[in-house]
Amino acid sequence: MREISPLDGRYAGVVGHLGEYFSEHALMQARCEVEIFYLLALDEAKLLPRLSKDERARVKCAIGQLSDEEFARIKTIEKTTQHDVKACELFLREKLGLAHPNLIHFGLTSEDVTNLAYGLLFSRYRDREQIPQLRKLIDLLATYAERWADALFPARTHGQPASPTTFGKELAVFLSRLVRQARALERFRFRGKFSGATGTHAALATAFPAVDWIAFSEHLVKSLGLEPIACSTQIDDGDGLAEYFGIVARIHGILLDLDLDLWEYISRGDLTQAVVEGEVGSSTMPHKVNPIHFENSEGNLAVSTAMLHALSAKLTHSRMQRDLSGSSVKRTIGVALAHGYLAIEQTLTGLRRIGLDERALRERVDAQPETLTEAYQTILRVAGLDDPYEKLREHSRGRSLRLEDLHHWVEGLDVDAATQRRLLELRPSNYVGLSAELCRRVVADARSWLVT
Repeated sequence: MREISPLDGRYAGVVGHLGEYFSEHALMQARCEVEIFYLLALDEAKLLPRLSKDERARVKCAIGQLSDEEFARIKTIEKTTQHDVKACELFLREKLGLAHPNLIHFGLTSEDVTNLAYGLLFSRYRDREQIPQLRKLIDLLATYAERWADALFPARTHGQPASPTTFGKELAVFLSRLVRQARALERFRFRGKFSGATGTHAALATAFPAVDWIAFSEHLVKSLGLEPIACSTQIDDGDGLAEYFGIVARIHGILLDLDLDLWEYISRGDLTQAVVEGEVGSSTMPHKVNPIHFENSEGNLAVSTAMLHALSAKLTHSRMQRDLSGSSVKRTIGVALAHGYLAIEQTLTGLRRIGLDERALRERVDAQPETLTEAYQTILRVAGLDDPYEKLREHSRGRSLRLEDLHHWVEGLDVDAATQRRLLELRPSNYVGLSAELCRRVVADARSWLVT
């Protein structure tokens, strides 16, 4: 095979089914759907000769149906017309065989059809693929966060040892962020315009001036599950798509953070990876088990997010009423979204292979007693010791400390016995604050979203 894109070659097994939303075939089918929905709405308005009972049944039967042979016929027509929407119109004239074929595409501009077709495709992708995939990711993270809510985990800020946490709480951070964006994605409504060649409804209003074409168009757009654009040029203004891309890009940013952190945890030995029989980590180093799924996800996120930002910048600008540069760019939206879909699948695969050695992690946490200095200086402030932070900074900053060293320092303090005993009983492994409670709260919120 000689595919140009890895999405159609190497990764076709993962993302090939997305052609249902992003292929040229899918776009042509959606355009035909819009033409047919408009045809039926126009027939209901009783402005032109009505469809016969048989014609109406034939028209309804054609909704969502476009065989490979029919698609090929549209492309054959397009070779002559050099116009894709006109090719759809002529195809429908052939296919439907209406007594009054002028009903098809009556008073429309091609962008009325195309922008609504994209709205149908993207809303279906969001509802049938994107949100279900996010649910898988959120469900898995919630399961892990719950499982490891109490599992001690070494923390770092600026790459240096910091107050310890639990692995469940660290996953809950990403879980909380993803649920917030998933809710935004779910609430988002794609928009559509249906207002003629320069956004004025001129053709329809001239043909039938007594009709409220604004109300007609709003009803049609809403019937497709889209939000009407109140005022536009010939084209969809692109603001809605930019908002959608923004939500998706934020999801990608969260996922990238997760990938990078998990990669780092694996490289430090904080996480283990399952060994899969037959897999090879290196062509020369037999011992290696590489975190390749998180790395592949990182790469695909970079491609997808860069494209989404470029699309947002491009599609919100046009030359006056319109030009074709935006139309060409829109054809790459599926590529951007498919790379993002692929990235999430790769992260899911990587997540399913991670594990914890909880005993080793507890030992690692307790091997960093310097992380108790935060607790010490805070307790000593309550006890009334003058500037305990500075005293601890002088004693600990940049030094490798043992717990015995800290205890020796505590024993020399002029504080009451209860405070001294409290300090001496502290261990890094019991200094995780409300990690588990925070984790379980986030998990509960995630679960409530998952069941809606």
